[in-house]
Amino acid sequence: MNQKPIHKAIDMKKGQKLPLTIKRLGINGEGVGYFKKQVVFVPGALPNEEVVAEVTKVNQRFAEAKVVKIRKRSKERIDPPCPVYDQCGGCQLQHMNYHATLREKRDMVRQAFERHTKLNMNQLVIHDTIGMEDPWDYRNKSQLQVAKRGEEVIAGLYAMNSHKLIDLTECKVQHQSTNKVTEVVKQILSDLNVPIYNERKHKGVIRTIVTRVGFETGQVQVVLVTKEEELPRKDAIISEIQKRLPEVTSIIQNVNGQKTSIIFGEKTVHLAGEEVIEEKLGDLSFTLSARAFFQLNPTQTVKLYNVVKRAAALTGKEKVVDAYCGVGTIGLWLANEAAEVRGMDVIEASIKDARVNAKNHGFHHVSYEVGKAETLLPRWQKDGWKPDVVVVDPPRTGCDDKLLQTIIEVKPKRMVYVSCNPSTLAKDVDRLSKKGYKVKSIQPVDMFPWTAQVESVTELVREK
Repeated sequence: MNQKPIHKAIDMKKGQKLPLTIKRLGINGEGVGYFKKQVVFVPGALPNEEVVAEVTKVNQRFAEAKVVKIRKRSKERIDPPCPVYDQCGGCQLQHMNYHATLREKRDMVRQAFERHTKLNMNQLVIHDTIGMEDPWDYRNKSQLQVAKRGEEVIAGLYAMNSHKLIDLTECKVQHQSTNKVTEVVKQILSDLNVPIYNERKHKGVIRTIVTRVGFETGQVQVVLVTKEEELPRKDAIISEIQKRLPEVTSIIQNVNGQKTSIIFGEKTVHLAGEEVIEEKLGDLSFTLSARAFFQLNPTQTVKLYNVVKRAAALTGKEKVVDAYCGVGTIGLWLANEAAEVRGMDVIEASIKDARVNAKNHGFHHVSYEVGKAETLLPRWQKDGWKPDVVVVDPPRTGCDDKLLQTIIEVKPKRMVYVSCNPSTLAKDVDRLSKKGYKVKSIQPVDMFPWTAQVESVTELVREK
């Protein structure tokens, strides 16, 4: 009878100082070392460094620690250019040479497949990570929580593992337009003395400033997320934004009265300007409403979607499903080389945008439905429609269990899996590989430079 291995209790105490040699980076960008064969995660430490670390937390299977002293410094360590890098928690790798981060991101994908699959690692093709020529100012959207610090209105992100808000006045990975617009909106809210939300007391009005810019069009949308629909000084806020920020073409309010860390509520109110902004990727234009999902790094998105196109290997005869389609970006990218594209998403606003985007490009063989792929695919199959290629781009939690089962039953010849989480990707691929799908290749893409996140495209082919 197979018995599960018994893990020895961690023999470390909080406050204990340990000498460690860092072997690799973990999935969250932290250094990984071993003390008496027990795993210690050390944020801020880099591979091949020798450090003295102080234990901050002891868990059942591992410990966490902070760097007290670096005895041997990595040649790949650099000074982070962001002044609040060590407080904000938005980036995890600004202390590492950029090209080294690309190597480590490929390794994070490899580690996930080693841990969660039974695939032969010697035969698994994982390409080098596709990086950026200039890995700064790349994010097209910022979502900053708002608070009062004395009389000052601040907007930023919460420090790691805390509810201390770090004011982000000049984020180096955000497009400069979003930085500028957020700063001016903060000033307007301060000048007009608009009540700012207090998370602890659940009082006040303005919770979040969301800013999105079209890289190619220059259009900017501002969304004020409020606790209630009543927006004090509404007309004055609109007037001041229009006067001080002529680049803002869309002003929206979203209402979220819940005690939650989720940004958006269900109700959206159009305040002024257009309801949407336009963005271009390559030759395609996209209409984006306030809540619609769109890739945050347009420069790398073009590279990512070209990898998807290569992996889909279309000849013009294939029926394609674009699951988790958002505003239809991937499906439209493939449309010229497909016989038919059908997409689905559970967010109705995204599907409305997707339909507009398909119509604007004159694609009559592309259609979108609100719903889940695991519901729609069996219905289509019953009606005699079966996809040749399924493209999935799920959230960090990976594919829905029922969707994987549905794909296994529908048996498309080819599957293209766009992932933002190597662990859930590996688990899903392990299941698919047991049901006749072979991994041809995995291509990591650096969508979020200086963070521990790595996107990847996995090409899966059904073996006969």
